[in-house]
Amino acid sequence: MNTIQLLGCGYAHPKQHIDNHYLESIIDTSDEWIVQRTGIHARYVATTETTSLLAAEAAQKAIEDAKIDKKDISLLIVATLTGDQPMPSTACLVQEQLGMMDQRLMAFDINAACSGFLYSLQCACAMLKENECALVIGAENLSKIIDWSDRGTCILFGDGAGAAIIRKSAQGKNVWHFAQSKGDPKRVLDIPGKTLSDQPCVNVDEAYRYLSMDGKEVFRFAVGAMEEAIHQVLEQSPWDLEAIDLIIPHQANVRILANVARHMKLSMDRFYVNLDRFGNTSAASVPIALAQAKAEGRLHEGMKIILVGFGGGLTYAASLMEL
Repeated sequence: MNTIQLLGCGYAHPKQHIDNHYLESIIDTSDEWIVQRTGIHARYVATTETTSLLAAEAAQKAIEDAKIDKKDISLLIVATLTGDQPMPSTACLVQEQLGMMDQRLMAFDINAACSGFLYSLQCACAMLKENECALVIGAENLSKIIDWSDRGTCILFGDGAGAAIIRKSAQGKNVWHFAQSKGDPKRVLDIPGKTLSDQPCVNVDEAYRYLSMDGKEVFRFAVGAMEEAIHQVLEQSPWDLEAIDLIIPHQANVRILANVARHMKLSMDRFYVNLDRFGNTSAASVPIALAQAKAEGRLHEGMKIILVGFGGGLTYAASLMEL
């Protein structure tokens, strides 16, 4: 069993804050309609900010919060589905922006969509050696893959980044993980990408494809997946649900969270929610919420928390840790 310390957290978002009233001016929708169906009032949308820039800003804040030297970091993982470019990885770009090019460091990206940060956290916990530190980041620039004429998706998503510093240490606490992929033959949540040519050495001229989503199917999957993931980590631990102080979920839709709470007979006060201000930031969602909860004084030593999420793939995951 890994004994892990959560040393610090940080988050970043673009300067541009877009509320629902702005969306009323570009698509057929209303603030009331969006809030009733999602709980979202506004979201941050990047103009000049890249995914790696947001990730590096969140990472720097996490390093400062952890009060460590960045030279102590031996592992850097970025969870994203909207990297700046296919290659090099966003993690390597963040390494450069943080001025960490001359140190011995392993850096790479993970794409598990909205579950990405939880997948990355589990990988980091498994890979760390005693007294080593990992920088785990979730960062997204989803506004660049959204069809802003599609009311079903453009109201949901926003841009941002969250980061956490963890250390494997004898002074740490046990962490329990669960992760699974169901596969998605129906393409419930999908970015098709560009079609390859059927002729060698010929490019295909094709417009960029945007994110698509079957909202009803995602909703149905999400409620069951999050509940299952929470139960899975609880079964590994010595605690029951009543012992958990706070659940920090993927911020997709307040109605999803309300249904999970109802099924599990929990008050919504047991869930940390910030999607009203950020919308769905995919892999950045959980680490932004974690960092905000810490900044607001919601976290303290000895608390037991569950991080849980779901995403395209279809993937879902949870981690239970004692602070």
